[in-house]
Amino acid sequence: MIKMKKIFLSSIVILSLSLHSCTAQPSEVTSALSTPEVQPMNSTAAPSLPLRDFTDVAAATIDGVVHIKCEMTQLTPLYRSFFGFIIREGVQRQVYDAYGSGVIVTSDGYILTNNHVVQDAERITVTLNDRRELPARLVGNDPATDLAVIKVEAEGLTYIPFGNSDAVRVGEPVLAIGNPFNLTSTVTSGIISAKARNMHIIDNPRSNETPLESFLQTDAAVNSGNSGGALVNARGELVGIVTAIASGNGNYIGYSFAIPSNIAMKVGGDLQRYGYVQRGYLGVQVTEVDASVARQTGARDLKGLYVGKVNKDCAAERAGIRQGDVIVRVAGKEVNTFAEMMEELGLFSPGDEVDVDYVREGKSYTVRVTLLNSNGNTKVIKR
Repeated sequence: MIKMKKIFLSSIVILSLSLHSCTAQPSEVTSALSTPEVQPMNSTAAPSLPLRDFTDVAAATIDGVVHIKCEMTQLTPLYRSFFGFIIREGVQRQVYDAYGSGVIVTSDGYILTNNHVVQDAERITVTLNDRRELPARLVGNDPATDLAVIKVEAEGLTYIPFGNSDAVRVGEPVLAIGNPFNLTSTVTSGIISAKARNMHIIDNPRSNETPLESFLQTDAAVNSGNSGGALVNARGELVGIVTAIASGNGNYIGYSFAIPSNIAMKVGGDLQRYGYVQRGYLGVQVTEVDASVARQTGARDLKGLYVGKVNKDCAAERAGIRQGDVIVRVAGKEVNTFAEMMEELGLFSPGDEVDVDYVREGKSYTVRVTLLNSNGNTKVIKR
């Protein structure tokens, strides 16, 4: 069963947005971005859209968002009463339906959605905006980013082209498109409120992987059922996959969060090709440099990430990075939070070379690092 994930944050609850049926019925069930290292999912190029305002954006993208229905079963204890005593007799199978959204990213039917929408599904049904219903299969899923790829057998589908989420600016207007409360094809508007938010909401069952959280925050209204839906910019490009809301009562109260499209494209492409995400690791444990860390470590600026530990025989150690160094840029991008560093590294694969800028004892250095996989080499990992 898909589980709602919650975390209390200053009395606010962060909720995943898959929508469960309110009642469970017992039943028997038969069982191309600017960064060259990011490889796009297989697709034909989408034409540029002559968009004038958000009505054009909605018209150009709404057919690229689908409604997802997942059917799953849960085994529950079966009891009977015998002269006032409750006796466990066995188990019964209950059928549950859960609902979410997905984004068509290729014309031949590859769809991005959230892992928590489809991970436990025994049967997946996709409803297109033109009301066609199609069965879907799970291509691959990645709990560490809460992303999954599903596939329907169809051709000539309207899809939403990827945008560059690195280029998104705070204050930029966006649309959220999804199916809240099973209200299909719902469009809301807002702005990008913040970037690189780490909300500690991804439950990752694979112990050798670190959850990658670097969310776009928006005030576009979303609710249960929006999970896996699209966050698009004013050019009709996909800049995020809607994932969670900040809520005190299970419904939207002002902020929602989306996985950046650059991460979604890298993860989706790997799942499509390998069935598993190829992650490049630096191999360091870091602390964000604030006033307290600066006092304790002697760091001269309140910028970057203090290296508290370098793992043995990892990519960083091989490149000469040491404990006490302060990493300030990865692949040319400033990193002042753990989420920013993880987002940047998440765009690369084992064997990729990235420049890492760091400060050691007041002097600046740049070193080229060859990233490694979780096994300490550059080989492709298959599921």
